[in-house]
Amino acid sequence: MSNSRATDADGMETSYGYSTVSGREEKQSRVNDVFHRVAKRYDLMNDLMSGGLHRAWKDTMVSWLAPPHRKGWRFLDVAGGTGDVAFRIVERTGRRVEGTVLDINASMLGVGAERAARKGISDNLRFVEANAEDLGLPDSQFDAYTIAFGIRNVPRIDRALAEAYRVLKPGGRFLCLEFSEVDVPGLDALYETWSFKGIPAIGQRVANDRESYEYLVESIRRFPNQENFAGLIRKAGFERVTYRNLTGGIAALHSGWKI
Repeated sequence: MSNSRATDADGMETSYGYSTVSGREEKQSRVNDVFHRVAKRYDLMNDLMSGGLHRAWKDTMVSWLAPPHRKGWRFLDVAGGTGDVAFRIVERTGRRVEGTVLDINASMLGVGAERAARKGISDNLRFVEANAEDLGLPDSQFDAYTIAFGIRNVPRIDRALAEAYRVLKPGGRFLCLEFSEVDVPGLDALYETWSFKGIPAIGQRVANDRESYEYLVESIRRFPNQENFAGLIRKAGFERVTYRNLTGGIAALHSGWKI
């Protein structure tokens, strides 16, 4: 594997893939530009990044969350603009629960709101434009906080985790699905080749946007590995922190509780 993987969150504020930018404002601006460009092709992007496995991983995430089939249970899905995870949670509960889909990117939220309307579940969801580092929501409001493939794009991961802890009710659960560090010999080399050669080339061919896909691949390698990210979650105050590797560590699902 590349030795560019971060061991913790140091440097994430000013890293744009393997490049260094002037500060977190520039990073956030450049990341926003990436997602404005790929919003209409976001599902395709995840298909390319994961070989289509992201769909099964999100199903696993919702299964591990095990949302109850009762009204009044509320969840917050951060960086979930297109609604992929939120829709799964709502459908899993027979459309009984309510969720807030929060994203910093208006283009992504627009796609999600349109999809929710087509699915007939707009009444179960609200779409909010806000920053993961400053949610602008009341304390102790949600039973669950989910984030899938978004936290590695946040400049200050510690701030995002602190906000997650703040808005959860006592007894609330944090779940994060993110690309991570492959731990299977042989698969690591294969995945490395696919990531750095295959994905940008296909991004260029399909979306005419090689740069965005290069950033997304590099951002995965800059993100802390499983154990170190678990440490950051504990540092934010969460307890009973665990994680599960998915597909040999290509992705990992982290869980923590506010107790």
